[in-house]
Amino acid sequence: MGAAGAFAFTALPAASATPSASAVVAEVYGGGGNSGATLTRDFVELGNAGSTAYDLSGYSVQYLPGTPSSGSTWQVTALTGAIAPGARYLVGEGTGSGGTTALPTIDATGSIAMSATSGTIALVSGTTALTCKTAADCAADPSIVDLTGYGTAVVREGSGPATGASNTAAVARADSLADTDDNAADFTAGTPSPVNSAGQTPGSGDGGGDGGGDGGSPTDPGTVRVHDIQGTTRLSPYAGQTVTRVPGIVTGVRSSGSLGYWIQDPTPDTDPRTSEAVFVYTGSAKPTVAAGDSVLVTGKVSEYYPSSTSQSNTEITGPTTTVLSSGNALPDAVTLDAASVPDAYIPTASGGSIESLALQPAVYAQDFYESLEGMRVTFADARVVGASDAYGELWVTVKPTENATARGGTLYSSYDQPNTGRIEVMSLDTTSTFPAANVGDELSGVTTGPLDYSTYGGYNVQATQLGTLVDKGLKQEVTRRQKKDELAVATYNVENLDALDTQEKFDRLAEGVAVNLNSPDIVALEEIQDDNGATNDGTVTAEGTLKRFTDAVRAAGGPAYKWRYISPANNQDGGEPGGNIRQVFLFNPKRVSFTDHKGGDATTATSVVKTRKGVELTYSPGRIDPTSAAWEDSRKPLVGEFTFQGEQVFVVANHFISKGGDQPIHGRYQPPARSSETQRAAQAAEVNTFVKSLLAADKNAKAVVLGDLNDYEFSQTVTSLTADKVLKPLIATLPAAERYTYVYDGNSQTLDHILTSPAVTSFNYDVVHINAEFANQASDHDPQIVRIDLSKCRRR
Repeated sequence: MGAAGAFAFTALPAASATPSASAVVAEVYGGGGNSGATLTRDFVELGNAGSTAYDLSGYSVQYLPGTPSSGSTWQVTALTGAIAPGARYLVGEGTGSGGTTALPTIDATGSIAMSATSGTIALVSGTTALTCKTAADCAADPSIVDLTGYGTAVVREGSGPATGASNTAAVARADSLADTDDNAADFTAGTPSPVNSAGQTPGSGDGGGDGGGDGGSPTDPGTVRVHDIQGTTRLSPYAGQTVTRVPGIVTGVRSSGSLGYWIQDPTPDTDPRTSEAVFVYTGSAKPTVAAGDSVLVTGKVSEYYPSSTSQSNTEITGPTTTVLSSGNALPDAVTLDAASVPDAYIPTASGGSIESLALQPAVYAQDFYESLEGMRVTFADARVVGASDAYGELWVTVKPTENATARGGTLYSSYDQPNTGRIEVMSLDTTSTFPAANVGDELSGVTTGPLDYSTYGGYNVQATQLGTLVDKGLKQEVTRRQKKDELAVATYNVENLDALDTQEKFDRLAEGVAVNLNSPDIVALEEIQDDNGATNDGTVTAEGTLKRFTDAVRAAGGPAYKWRYISPANNQDGGEPGGNIRQVFLFNPKRVSFTDHKGGDATTATSVVKTRKGVELTYSPGRIDPTSAAWEDSRKPLVGEFTFQGEQVFVVANHFISKGGDQPIHGRYQPPARSSETQRAAQAAEVNTFVKSLLAADKNAKAVVLGDLNDYEFSQTVTSLTADKVLKPLIATLPAAERYTYVYDGNSQTLDHILTSPAVTSFNYDVVHINAEFANQASDHDPQIVRIDLSKCRRR
């Protein structure tokens, strides 16, 4: 809806389709809610110039920016119903913060933020997003029934686009709906005049944006019910409209954070797709209602998006509330269990967003939850699969047999198995302490509350009744000590450790190394920060951080570790600004020696060379191709050359770029885009190339590649890293129920890895679970270790 800038462009061939004598685009307005606008919402009005009804089943209205880039895509709003002869059909699109007048009751709901001044609208016989981006290509697409370009639109019909569109002006055909396939000639600019299929205009009685006002008594319900507001898709057909005196029973009140309350209609309809509850958002005002109040609510319907890629919450905003009575029985809660929650997770959409798809609550778990948005739900005796966090949240599963891990979690083993039984739990009780639950504990008894949706985790139960926590006694693991002839190599992400952190943090992380990992010979640490942490003053050294950490390890009973690392260039390796995280090698000099080849720095690449003494690195410690684009704003791999009992070992410590920016698995874009995977795959290819160069120089070279790869064992990242079988992922050697190092949104998953070259044939591998499954964590990652008997490793 924002105003488009001015563009210079070369005239292109115009789209040319057979002029329509029936369904056409009648009016287009993209200024709704903008500065100076009267209407609060964008719209597209269709018209039927024919003599018979025009069926719109399976049709869509689609929008393309006026000057599309290579990344531009057509946005789709699905249509239903039909246009009567001579009638109009109103499609509501994006809303803004301005304007004072709602559209009349719309016939189809979209959320496209159209430009006020330049764009293209197409009426399409289908719901698949168009791919054409030129007038000529669009003219050749037989699915396009009618097309209107306005402003400076490149895609348009005839001699040019319709002109004059603005925040306050629409472009519209004449009342005759004449269509000559020349947008410049067929459309003129003027005051927006939306008309719906009932012939209603803004302010014309029942349809004038009132959403159900009927002029009745202030204690009589209006004509719109909650299920009408929720509709059969993820978007409300009343979005942007004011609804009057909507009846319901208050089922829960949120008095912190996003303030408001839920109402639920005790008299449901018969459509399983339509939720009977809605959240009433009170802004900065604390709600004054209580559970059990029977209320009438007047306010504006809104779709609130917690983030740019999330699904939305349907809400009534700016409410006026009338309490009719108190102490009423609450509507029955819907049970969440293995029988009620579908096994399939979420639908996909060819156009990206699933918002306009009709819900299928019997097919997809996420559709099932959406059909219950705001409603009271309940479950009993559920196992905790995601530990309590600092925000008062935990995860349970309502499907106890679904991909269970050996220690009580739920295993995430492939993209198509996201585990539909997981549900997040929060509490609306601000007077009680939220329980500190570990994975495997049980939330015993009944948990009940409204079903909400948030950015972090998706659907969640806002508990008004929280089950009792039963501690199942989950213990931290302690791995065995390596034997005399075993080289023990471990990796541990210590979560932004810097010299200014508390002694408690140093002590707990150190205990993980000295006790739980049983003092490995080599430890690759990720997320060691510089000596003043997030202070952004150019400091890049980490001597103070490592001195405190190794002292703490010694105090915990571990060895006197030495260390090696390469300081990054300031603020060039990602992570917390000013923190300058890097990988570090700790090594026990009584067991293993580090071979130093001086000269490595932040921007100089190490490589493999053959000498008379054998294969060695040009720089040790060194970095793999640090100026490659693959490592932009990310940690560069640290390579070191070690000797253990006369055997040479090469270790590569990694911390690949994070998943930040990826679309969530529960979001509105399906399938979700994993944009960060592209760079991780490139990073994996760089490390793979380095290992190949090592093996080309010495096919019997013993290499250990390890660290936080920020990706799963089934990902393209690991596929790229292991290409041509130069590395073996050790996580795959564990039983399936033990393959995880991290817990996110109730899914136990693998982000950290140890891989070995083909010459490493005798080993013992262990993921040591000490953090990820616990409410009280020293880090959010679990460490892991491999013990290698080099004397038994075969030469090839």
